[in-house]
Amino acid sequence: MSAKTSKAKIKYTDEPIEAKVVQDFLPPPGELAFREEGVKVTIALSKRSVEFFKSEASKHHTQYQRMIRRLIDAYVDTYDKQV
Repeated sequence: MSAKTSKAKIKYTDEPIEAKVVQDFLPPPGELAFREEGVKVTIALSKRSVEFFKSEASKHHTQYQRMIRRLIDAYVDTYDKQV
């Protein structure tokens, strides 16, 4: 029986949780819509991710590939400074 179809109740415990706050550095989808020079690569992405970016790109009248590229650039901008 999979976890999704299980009728068993979840038993919670009162154990301490170790949590770390991580600064949100990713831009919202609307900020991923501007153009920059690129290099072509081949990459396999999950269907879910591609569908999300296609939907967001449609809302912002841009290309989904451009938004993905901008997201990766934002990641590099954040972590390239820490090296």
